[in-house]
Amino acid sequence: MVLAACGSSEPEPAPTPTPTVAAPRTLIGADLDLSTLGARIVGPQGAEIETALSNGTRQVGTLVSYVACPEGIETCNPGELPDDTVYTYVHKITLAEIDDVGADEAIDAPATGEAPPTLFRTTRKVSGFTQSVGYSTAEAEAALGDPDAISIINDNGNLIWRVARGPGWQPGGTVTLWWRSTMAPQGPAEAYLLEVDGEQIAATGPFPPEEKPVEGSAAR
Repeated sequence: MVLAACGSSEPEPAPTPTPTVAAPRTLIGADLDLSTLGARIVGPQGAEIETALSNGTRQVGTLVSYVACPEGIETCNPGELPDDTVYTYVHKITLAEIDDVGADEAIDAPATGEAPPTLFRTTRKVSGFTQSVGYSTAEAEAALGDPDAISIINDNGNLIWRVARGPGWQPGGTVTLWWRSTMAPQGPAEAYLLEVDGEQIAATGPFPPEEKPVEGSAAR
C-alpha cells in the first residue's frame, strides 16, 4: 500500500522584508554663536545667497543663506581644507512687513480653530549632519515672543524648525537658523521649504551633495 505524503512538498515562500522607517526625532537646538564662525565660502553668487520668498502673487519674505568655516579659518576654500572640516549652514529668514504685503492681501488666521503651523525645513536628507543644530534665541524672542518658541525635528534626515510656542511670527521679524555638516555645499539648490499661513514656498540655498554609499555596503 502506498501512503500519501503528509503536507505539501513545495517550500513556503520566504517572507518579504518590510523596510524600516525611522520615527522623527526631536533635537535639542543650541543658540547661534557667531563668534564660533570663521570665513564664509564665496561662490558664484558671492559670500551669501539671497532669495525672495514668493507664493507667485506676492512676496512673503526673504531668505539669506551662507556657509561658514570654523573659527580661525580666514579663507574658506573647501578644496584646500581637511576632510574632517565642519561647515555651518546659516539661514536668515525675514517675513515681509504688512505694508510690503498689502493689508488686503495679508492672510489672517481663522477666528476659531488652530492656526496653520509656521515652519522651515529641508526637503532633502542633510548629508554629513553632525547633530549640531539650532537658532538665534534672541531673534526668536523678538520675532516670535518666546526664546524657546522653536522646536526642531530630524525626520528621516530632513531637518524641520517649527514655531511651537508664542503668539506667532511677527511681520518684519527675522529669525536665523543653523545646522552643521561635514560636507561643503555642492552649490545652490531648491532644497528648502517655508510654510507660513498655510502656504508652502520653495526656497533656494546652499546644500551639500548626496552622500556616496559606502563601498561594499550594497546587498549581495
